[in-house]
Amino acid sequence: MKILAPLFIALLLYGLTSNLAHTRDLLADEARKLIDAGTIVPIETVKATVMTRHPDSTVIDIELEKRYGIYLYQIELKDSQGVEWEMELDASDGLLRRDHQDT
Repeated sequence: MKILAPLFIALLLYGLTSNLAHTRDLLADEARKLIDAGTIVPIETVKATVMTRHPDSTVIDIELEKRYGIYLYQIELKDSQGVEWEMELDASDGLLRRDHQDT
């Protein structure tokens, strides 16, 4: 019984830290290198897609992250009625993956 508690804690910690390793935000210089290499689309392309879906909106935040080896843009915006939206676009081709109202 005494060995089960440390084993459980070790497995719990492993699960928490392994999940963190699969998602990380990228820094601006990393993003610039990926754009220059043609690995991801420029932020201007992403903004155009966002504004097509939600005209008259204001972009609140844009983050580039790598999740399980895939680059994703996470965009938060607010429309003219004050409704907040969260969008996720594939950074490699700019295609929309998720668009939902923030609750």
